[in-house]
Amino acid sequence: MDWKDIRGNWVVIPRNPIGIIHFLGGAFVATAPHLTYRCLLENLVSKGYVVIATPFVNTLDHSAIADSVLLNFERTLERLQDSGQLRKLYLPIYGVGHSMGCKLHLLIGSLFSVERAGNILISFNNFTAQEAIPLVEQLNSQFAVEFTPTPAQTNQLVQERYQIRRNLLIKFSNDTLDQSAVLTQILQKRFPDMVTIQNLTGNHTTPLGQDIKWQIGNSFSPLDALGQWFKQETYRDLNQLSRTMLLWLNPLSAL
Repeated sequence: MDWKDIRGNWVVIPRNPIGIIHFLGGAFVATAPHLTYRCLLENLVSKGYVVIATPFVNTLDHSAIADSVLLNFERTLERLQDSGQLRKLYLPIYGVGHSMGCKLHLLIGSLFSVERAGNILISFNNFTAQEAIPLVEQLNSQFAVEFTPTPAQTNQLVQERYQIRRNLLIKFSNDTLDQSAVLTQILQKRFPDMVTIQNLTGNHTTPLGQDIKWQIGNSFSPLDALGQWFKQETYRDLNQLSRTMLLWLNPLSAL
């Protein structure tokens, strides 16, 4: 697919778009989301969703990152509309985040006035700085170092100010970094009957799965059969994730 760098965001626009995805990745893979999450994002594009993936560099100030990625997204969206690359006056906007990207979408929906048709929060992570960066205290042992807002403050903000009513939370069966349980309780209390929870097979890195292009020879050999089987097994969890997201985004797609 033809990824374009537009005002610092990586963008793909399908021929007849039906919605817009603002994607934010995990802390240490977010600098090149069009590469690290390529297969997942291109699956969304293939079903008609514009993808605007915003890179960011992790710092301790998560509120500032949320402000920055939202501003970058809105500037790119404005450029696409002004240039005529997005011709429809209104397309529903969905936030999609993985790991730390979930926290950023939660902060965006709590600290700023935004319109979103919903958010998809995959493998939510809300660790303290010490848990997320084990060396942080060794590097600066004289001072208490923590993210802004802290995990507790983040939960409080979501509980009191989060505006996005419709949410899909996705947790993987072998994900020891996931912290969706507390978030689920907060969102279900804030928006009863508007929060969907899905438990899928996989682990914290499942969304990062990359597609393998297996080139079949002139005749289909046993090696080709093995390669096809390996590809199917490797991407079973990623394909299940894509299907779950697409069904939630457009329930009528299953009809």
